Amino acid sequence: MTATIARTDLHSKLDVRFLRDLIHPERDLWTPRELRELTSTVASELTTPLLDVLEYDPDRRWWTRLGLTEGVELWLLSWLPGQGTEPHDHGGAAGSFTVLTGELSEDYRYPGGPIRSARRPVGSALGFGAGRAHQVLNRGTVGAASVHAYSPPLVPTREYPSLADIPQEIPPLPARRLPLAELRVMADQEGP
Repeated sequence: MTATIARTDLHSKLDVRFLRDLIHPERDLWTPRELRELTSTVASELTTPLLDVLEYDPDRRWWTRLGLTEGVELWLLSWLPGQGTEPHDHGGAAGSFTVLTGELSEDYRYPGGPIRSARRPVGSALGFGAGRAHQVLNRGTVGAASVHAYSPPLVPTREYPSLADIPQEIPPLPARRLPLAELRVMADQEGP
């Protein structure tokens, strides 16, 4: 499903020079702003190939890995009405998502702060740092899709019973810088 290009894995249907250049395999860590620019650019410039790859699963959120380097992971997710995540953080990784189709709802909280809610329509792009927990849902009546990126890649998420239950501080999980070969194996076993 992915093509290997030096220090980058790309989805076989998105193995284009534009994405190879955009994913910067030489970059070790990405900032929230850089991740937001990545997901936004991929969603806006590669819309047609993304829609060709997109699937919906009535039993759970669907996803496919679009790209992986030692510094970033890139995913395409789909959400049917009623599908969503549990409240979670990203274990100390920075992240971003851009809505490709439909609309998503996000409830989020920074430690010690109030729970906030936001509607994320098509084209909405958001980058966030490590100290944030959220829950993403499709509360609409049509399917939605979104492009996600995380850095460092494949840091486990932590789930919470509710956003009210996040700790006063979200500590980072120990970051393990792994070579791409090990990241590939992990990515094939897990989803975003």
